[in-house]
Amino acid sequence: MNFFRHRPLALLAPALLIAVAGCSSADDSATVAVPSPDARTAAVCRDLHRVLPQKLDGRRRDDPAPRSAYTAGWGNPAIILRCGVVRPPKMIDPKVAEGGDPDAIAGGVNGVDWLMEKQGDGTWRFTTAGRVAYVQISLPEGMSAQDEGSAILTDLAPAVKKAIPKGIASMRG
Repeated sequence: MNFFRHRPLALLAPALLIAVAGCSSADDSATVAVPSPDARTAAVCRDLHRVLPQKLDGRRRDDPAPRSAYTAGWGNPAIILRCGVVRPPKMIDPKVAEGGDPDAIAGGVNGVDWLMEKQGDGTWRFTTAGRVAYVQISLPEGMSAQDEGSAILTDLAPAVKKAIPKGIASMRG
């Protein structure tokens, strides 16, 4: 059984919405929790930070506070990237591997495998799989996983492939 079969994002219902954890509703400026990766993971996350695109799906890069080599953001409300996060528990859930968990979907976009998780509030989060570091993407509420989500993951794929080698990530991040 291959947990990360390449399933098209078309499997995601067009109505799926994704939210950014940590966005302030008062002023829409993004603030995020900065990951604390181990030394090996920190090095590849810094490499990723250097090659991230200045635009994602037409949105300009505007990194969140506090500034860090482990976080990035685009647009307002922000698309948030966090590198060096811990492995999501559903990454090893056999129900996900068998396609039997409606709250998590494994799939690939342009050579990068992702775990797409539905959060408790009904929003979604994407985390890379099969790479030496976990990279997490959260999209702001109101963005369609089918439309903008697939475009954003497509735009990020070259940077992830260039900076984050394939392999097994540390469980800590």
